[in-house]
Amino acid sequence: MALYALGDLHLSFQADKPMDVFGKEWRNHEKRIEKNCNKLITENDTLVLVGDHSWGRKLEDCEADLQFIEDLPGKKVMIRGNHDTFWDAKKTNKLNDIYRGRLFFLQNNYYPYGEYALVGTKGYCYEGKDSREHADMLVEREAKRLKASFEAARADGYEKFIVFLHYPPTELGEKRSRFTLIAEAYGAEQVIYAHCHGKARFHDSLMGNVNGVKYSLVSGDYLGFKPQLILG
Repeated sequence: MALYALGDLHLSFQADKPMDVFGKEWRNHEKRIEKNCNKLITENDTLVLVGDHSWGRKLEDCEADLQFIEDLPGKKVMIRGNHDTFWDAKKTNKLNDIYRGRLFFLQNNYYPYGEYALVGTKGYCYEGKDSREHADMLVEREAKRLKASFEAARADGYEKFIVFLHYPPTELGEKRSRFTLIAEAYGAEQVIYAHCHGKARFHDSLMGNVNGVKYSLVSGDYLGFKPQLILG
């Protein structure tokens, strides 16, 4: 049994959104995802997909993308990304009912993995695309959702945690944030995140061990669309 993570699949089987316009590394990236997952992951493993799963705007627009994910080996756990408009955070329970036993949508809940609880939320960080006030509001909202995930797991007796965020845990140049402080306060062992695309952005946030927490970027293009081993 092993735990893997990969972010930013950006699938578009039902949408006209070719990803190779963003660089040659995105050419046929779906086939690379499928090949790498089939090579690495067994049916006893768990794969956490860290946001930006599909370009489909509504659930019916991304059924083929979700089917692709479902057909990958292992158990699949999913985090909301900023492009996952098909996923209304308030309707996570409905998604889990629809895809019960096939996909697990992680939002205001947790996923049990052995002695660990997998917790998480989309997260947010200021990137200069909105006002500082609006960004701070979204950070606070996502921090509350992350705490709710931790508390749900803690209420069921879990003491070991791995955090998954779509956005990086800190904004550019920031060393600490609401998310890093929460991870430290709950004793999380790792924080896994995605969202940072292109070589210029791979080092936007924390990587490696910081204050007792291991931080890892798992964006698809950063990993060459090869899932990263988190626990083995």
